[in-house]
Amino acid sequence: MHTNRKIGEKGESIAAQFLLDKGFVIVERNWRTGHKEIDLICKQADIYIFVEVKTRRNISQGMPEESISTRKINSVTEAARIYLYDKQYKDIRFDVIAIWLKEGDEVEIMHIQDAFY
Repeated sequence: MHTNRKIGEKGESIAAQFLLDKGFVIVERNWRTGHKEIDLICKQADIYIFVEVKTRRNISQGMPEESISTRKINSVTEAARIYLYDKQYKDIRFDVIAIWLKEGDEVEIMHIQDAFY
């Protein structure tokens, strides 16, 4: 498996556990429609939370959250619209979880709620 994919999967697992520990319910992981993907889909009460996870081992090219492009935001919001087509919900939210895998086993996690819409 490609190294970047391994890093991404590790970050998504860390993010999922982080959200579970905060009381979120994980509904889907790596949900796809066509070429669009949502890393994590969670629920809290009647609110769907669509989570984009960005993971980096090295921040020389910038922090993980800085790598989310307008194109990615559009892709995630369109995928969310398709996902919600036949669902009942009260509200939605788009969050970002940025993970920096530091030296050793040290991990820095930043959870940005309402990151975009």
